[in-house]
Amino acid sequence: MTSPETSAGKAEGTAPSATGGVVRRSVTGTRGVAAAGFLLPALVLLGALVVYPIGYSVYRSFLDRSGESFAGLGNYVEIFTDDTILTAVRNNAIWVVVAPTVATALGLMFAVLTERVRWGTAFKLVVFMPMAISMLAAGIIFRLVYEQDPERGVANAVWVGVHDTFAESATFPKARPRPGHELKPAGGGAFVTDRPVRAGSPVELPLVGVPAGGMPSGALPARPAPAADDGRITGTAWLDFTRGGGGTVNAVDTGEPGLKGMVIEAVRDGRVVATTTAAADGTFALPKEADGAFVRLPASNFREPYHGVDWLGPSLVTPAIIGSYLWMWAGFAMVLIAAGLAAVPRELLEAARVDGANEWQVFRRVTVPLLAPVLAVVLVTLMINVLKIFDLVFIIAPGSAQDDANVLALQLYRSSFGTDAHLGVGSAIAVLLLLLVIPVMAFNIRRIRRETRR
Repeated sequence: MTSPETSAGKAEGTAPSATGGVVRRSVTGTRGVAAAGFLLPALVLLGALVVYPIGYSVYRSFLDRSGESFAGLGNYVEIFTDDTILTAVRNNAIWVVVAPTVATALGLMFAVLTERVRWGTAFKLVVFMPMAISMLAAGIIFRLVYEQDPERGVANAVWVGVHDTFAESATFPKARPRPGHELKPAGGGAFVTDRPVRAGSPVELPLVGVPAGGMPSGALPARPAPAADDGRITGTAWLDFTRGGGGTVNAVDTGEPGLKGMVIEAVRDGRVVATTTAAADGTFALPKEADGAFVRLPASNFREPYHGVDWLGPSLVTPAIIGSYLWMWAGFAMVLIAAGLAAVPRELLEAARVDGANEWQVFRRVTVPLLAPVLAVVLVTLMINVLKIFDLVFIIAPGSAQDDANVLALQLYRSSFGTDAHLGVGSAIAVLLLLLVIPVMAFNIRRIRRETRR
């Protein structure tokens, strides 16, 4: 018959020993020695791959470049005095503040707005899909997206298209009068004749500097304009260049194209009295009011085309790279927040609506407070993630702007393995990154423990 003590011992995970004592077991009945044996390989790997590198990095951070002499805090002082490293510290601060906050806000917005639409699942799938792409591939994609040339860069192609919709680009940006002609610079990029024009005397406006592929579509071979007998001013604007050589200077030759669309103005006393546009063959006609005025080719004909924004220039490279990060990680935030939103009691939302709250008030006073634990998880996870951002900055930022886009992880790589490697400074940067991550991790652990106790 089993004694009460034996039954109690079994319930508490104990067993009688050969000497009459009690050997305490774990809840699963596993001895402590056996548990340590199973944990030993993991502990060895943890020590070899985590504890030892951290300890050696701390030790190496106090040595000089050669690793043979003690440098004290010199490497840490260099971190906060070197301009390049200070730029990395400043950019890391921008990353930590901006990227997680915006990604979490976008994820919250997407999760809430797609909750009640039929195609919400498909939208979430599309937004989350960039997470399946590696940082390397995303960096290559956005390096092409941010190309300065609108013919290659999607961002500038869209930007230039919108710009040109509201501000028409010039037709002949590199054109100029042939030297020795009566057209003279008029300031601001315009050209004007050096003497007034008269009715009955056709005006000749020969230009050069238009590339073969820069001629407007539909341009025809130029022809001399006939003199008008009704008081109008006639003339021809053409490209005074014959392919293959030959031709007569300042004269319309066979095969030379007219400058279709060239804007011509008649100016008297600094005021425009008439305006016209050259036809496909370059001919034009000004009304009688132009008699005795000067003919001017306005600067709008020669304005350089708009090439868009220098996304990867010194001032915009960091925001541009953060944009690529948001493209990847907003979907991650959305999925986690959507899972939390699905667990929110609908009765509370409906009760708030019944009490007269509008949708914005329900969102701000009910939904967001209930999602606060999930939002904290997303925000902390992204903060830890951006502290070690490296791939996107290294790939997207061109060499000329890499110093302006520099972050601590990239500077760690450059200081440790660059052409002017300084392992002491590199180790100090690694220790600094560890110190920056520890408060975030401590906050996360406290939050998890607090959630567990509830």
